[in-house]
Amino acid sequence: MKKIVLTLLICSALTRFVSAQTLPSFQFGIKGGIDYSAFPTTGVFNTSNQAGYVGGLWARFGALGFNFQPEMYLTGKDVNITDNMGNTNHASFNSLDVPLLFGGKVGAFGFGARFYTGPVISFALNNTQTLSDAEHDAVHLDYKNQNYAWQVGTGVDIRSLSIDLRYEAGLNKINYGTNDDSHTRINLFSLTLAYKIFSL
Repeated sequence: MKKIVLTLLICSALTRFVSAQTLPSFQFGIKGGIDYSAFPTTGVFNTSNQAGYVGGLWARFGALGFNFQPEMYLTGKDVNITDNMGNTNHASFNSLDVPLLFGGKVGAFGFGARFYTGPVISFALNNTQTLSDAEHDAVHLDYKNQNYAWQVGTGVDIRSLSIDLRYEAGLNKINYGTNDDSHTRINLFSLTLAYKIFSL
């Protein structure tokens, strides 16, 4: 009798686990956290990177153990740029970022781990730099109105909460001033906390 009860319990647990992975689902929520933007040093330029912020919305469509997760959030990126003459420019960028992520999930019963990757389109909303005149044009970062990157990351789900850790690699070049031979690409690390508002 005990063996039968144990077998039924195991079968029930496996059924719930498989159903959680295969049935279509939809989730929607909010997220916020911090980021750390890194602009790799190139040639005569040195960069001092600083922390910023992340905040916005996310959605997740899942089935068969895979999911598609589009997001839309505001980010703040900051960096100090110094050339070999000692000129320092503090650059601050605010952008609307739209990641389109694909990944998978393992786990059930409200707990699980996710792995995902995908492209990011970034639309610049604000670009503030302390040195922008012709004399200091060399340390002026030519941040485009539209930038592209690729994200990889992992996350942990604990019922309605999710913790995400990501790395973002810039795909397009960002020039220093008007010098096409001296450029950088953004690298971004982020740690966020997300809350699921509802799910279907």
